Amino acid sequence: MSANSWTTLVVFLPPALLLFTVFVALPMAEAAWYGFYNWNGYGRPEKFIGLKNYSYLIGNAMFMRSLVNNALIIAVSLFVQLPLALGIALMVAGRVPGAAWFRMIFFLPYVLADVAAGLIWHFMFDGDYGLVGAITHGLGLQPFYLLASKDWAFSAVLIVVLWKYFGFHMMLYVAGLQGIDKSLLEAAEMDGASPFQRFWHVTLPQLGPMIRLSIFFSVIGALQLFDIIVPLTGGGPFETTNTMVSFLYYFGVTRMRAGFGSAVGVVLFLICVTFAFGYRRVFMRED
Repeated sequence: MSANSWTTLVVFLPPALLLFTVFVALPMAEAAWYGFYNWNGYGRPEKFIGLKNYSYLIGNAMFMRSLVNNALIIAVSLFVQLPLALGIALMVAGRVPGAAWFRMIFFLPYVLADVAAGLIWHFMFDGDYGLVGAITHGLGLQPFYLLASKDWAFSAVLIVVLWKYFGFHMMLYVAGLQGIDKSLLEAAEMDGASPFQRFWHVTLPQLGPMIRLSIFFSVIGALQLFDIIVPLTGGGPFETTNTMVSFLYYFGVTRMRAGFGSAVGVVLFLICVTFAFGYRRVFMRED
């Protein structure tokens, strides 16, 4: 290693390590430590209970429901949101009239703050004054309170997630499509390949790195979903729309059970880290 490299390392590494230690490593270590205590968040934790917070999670029906909800969000993101984003990207990636405007329109929901999006859709789903209320009133039906139904409220969450984030993935695919060598498509067309064959054998393989990156962002984002839940449903009705993060907030922070909330945070952290390292090692080694 040259002298310049050593100088750069000495100058820039200590501040980076200090920031990482203070803002990442220490909070994670403290959360893991608090998870072994029955603690309300005030003073010094003294009531050591070992793994009881974690054992309580295993038998907690509401926590298991939040895990299932996260899994449903991941499934809808992977099998509905990403194909939809890819389909729209194929339509607006080329130099067609109005393509830039369509990209901007589809990307706008992602720019909107999550809390604002949750509030907007909360009013839209209102059975008296929102869009749902207008539709039921126009059809002469009884008001339907979607967010108050334990059978349908989580469907509303999935709709908002699809609407909010598919534009981000669409722009990733647009960037990937614009980076594909056009000569490959032209050569396939000259060889008599159909549009579907060109897509399946040329476009899709070339988009592989971007698709893998999109899947990574989609899963990590679904595991951390929180800002939309609070203004949209507040975890209700009957705690049926909680995700792991909103479960941590409502059952750990607002109820002053900091030790229990820390245990939830540790479980979520382990899930995210396991997925991130495992996914990168298996699917993104060459990217």
